[in-house]
Amino acid sequence: MAKDIGFAVIGCGVIAPWHIRGIQTAKGAKLIAVCDDIEAKARKLADDHHVDWYTDYRKLLKRDDVDVVCLCTPSSLHPDQAIIAAKAGKHIITEKPMAITLKKADAMIKACHDNKVKLAVIFQRRVTEPFKTIKKALDKGSLGKLILGDCYMKYYRSQAYYDSAGWRGTWKYDGGGALMNQGIHIIDLLQWYMGPAAKIYGYAHTLARRIEVEDTSASVLEFKSGAIGVIEGTTSVFPPTIPHRVEIHGQKGTIIIEGEGIKLWKVEGRGGKEIDELKVKQSAATSKAITIPTDIGAEGHCIQIQDMVRAIQNDRPPIVSGEEGRKSIEIILAIYKSSRTGRPVKLPL
Repeated sequence: MAKDIGFAVIGCGVIAPWHIRGIQTAKGAKLIAVCDDIEAKARKLADDHHVDWYTDYRKLLKRDDVDVVCLCTPSSLHPDQAIIAAKAGKHIITEKPMAITLKKADAMIKACHDNKVKLAVIFQRRVTEPFKTIKKALDKGSLGKLILGDCYMKYYRSQAYYDSAGWRGTWKYDGGGALMNQGIHIIDLLQWYMGPAAKIYGYAHTLARRIEVEDTSASVLEFKSGAIGVIEGTTSVFPPTIPHRVEIHGQKGTIIIEGEGIKLWKVEGRGGKEIDELKVKQSAATSKAITIPTDIGAEGHCIQIQDMVRAIQNDRPPIVSGEEGRKSIEIILAIYKSSRTGRPVKLPL
């Protein structure tokens, strides 16, 4: 019987329980330990799950029974932690964003490649419904040539939210605001559906909160395919119940995602007849706003953690690799650069 693959969670904050649930439900996985530089948080989570705890992740990495580490720490800490873990021979699952600069993201990818370990980035919508069914349909050309791709992320975060932790809303630790922290999941979906971006002109301003990073942004972009689109992101609009939207328009049809479900899916049939694919597929629209990270279910984390187990067992790349995780960061950084310079920015950076 094959040995269980040992997991450890570094960072015992809000999202850590989602990783632990995924580890506990994955076949062939076992939670070994947790770590946080605040002892009380590490001890509490460890006691809840009857595992060992650490306040120094470097000591944790010396354990032979730990094969994979899940990085649930602030975004800016991911690269150094991942590189040290890779050198210790550990596979890595990191929360988004994997890094806050492309240089650091590339260093993570290189370290994992050089040390022959696997790197996965949590983008849970890629592996859950209805998002993966939409991807399959687009890849088959169900909408024809894609011409427009937009995403609208109108979130609300209070000043108290930013004041609750010193790293929130800072360039050094957060790497950005409404886009890099809250909006990156939906920006990843947009580029996953539409393909690589070629040029971006954007605004990213701080208009409502006392923070360093942007709370309001709007951009236009041209995709490599020739299609065009819009990205809007904010954490400064009220009420906090406005669901995000992704709109994909092709010559033969339209798909609109609202919240976590499909709002509209119509394509052109024979003779120009309108076909309602939403009824055909019986997909339920879930127009739910995401107000805190834990509003989204744990299913995606469970799938990605199970996928890491299988990737190790079968020696293949994870379903969302470091190279894939890098793509949305590049788009966001291009928006920031365009906002600073007042000029369009060409990609790749």
